[in-house]
Amino acid sequence: MAWKRITFIALIPVLFAACVPQQKYDDLLTAYRGQEQTLLATQSDLQTARTNEERLRAQMAAAAADLEALAGMRNGAKGDIDKLLADYERLLKQVGEMGVGPLPAELNRALADLAAQYPDVLTFDARTGMLRFSSDFTFDSGSVAIKPAAKTLVDKLAGILNQPVAQQFEVKVVGHTDNVPIRRVAAQHPTNMYLSAHRAISVRDALVSDGVAANRMQVAGYGEYRPVVANGANGAAANRRVEIFLSPLTIPILPSGAPSEDGSTAAPMKAAPVRSKSNNDEPTK
Repeated sequence: MAWKRITFIALIPVLFAACVPQQKYDDLLTAYRGQEQTLLATQSDLQTARTNEERLRAQMAAAAADLEALAGMRNGAKGDIDKLLADYERLLKQVGEMGVGPLPAELNRALADLAAQYPDVLTFDARTGMLRFSSDFTFDSGSVAIKPAAKTLVDKLAGILNQPVAQQFEVKVVGHTDNVPIRRVAAQHPTNMYLSAHRAISVRDALVSDGVAANRMQVAGYGEYRPVVANGANGAAANRRVEIFLSPLTIPILPSGAPSEDGSTAAPMKAAPVRSKSNNDEPTK
């Protein structure tokens, strides 16, 4: 029995030594499994992140494609707009050549081309045969002296009005103002009516000096009484304008009937005979 006790006592350290590694193994195993779970979770998160990344990349690629398509659409739209503008200008020219309104096609085309050269200061309405000058371009404030740049434009207009196709049309020059009262130049132009008429006369005189026959010319002034837009506290630039209307001559005008600019008068025009109401229907004198 003694030897058995000795043997058991001898085995205790061995058993104790065997128990310690097992505990460590278990602890390590537990730690490993914990890390394994963490790794799996991390891998899951990574996979989710990769999925999200791929989705984001796909969304970015789609957005880039949309932007590229949009850019193409914009470029295409710009091309379409340019084409529409070109077609619009072509149609305007065609309308001018159709003879719509009181003027022949050749005269319409010449006046439309002139207005196209000065789009900010001159407009032409083929329907009524009317040209409209911006007064702010044509005159300084309160002045009736035509500005040099405007004089160049008036000279070009005179060249058109002197063409044979235009010589059978009367030229009516009409001045307009805004509603701002005359103050600084009241001595020369007491009211807006005076100023509008005086400006019309200045344009008329410039055209006559360029060779347009004086017996074709007529002037008028409406002052502030025919605005095209509402006047504000300082009036409105659009209402300060000079309009030129071309209309067929209402009576024959003979060259000998044109008064000269020096004040002399040539032989009077021959009036059309007046028919009597008698049965023999002979003209009276």
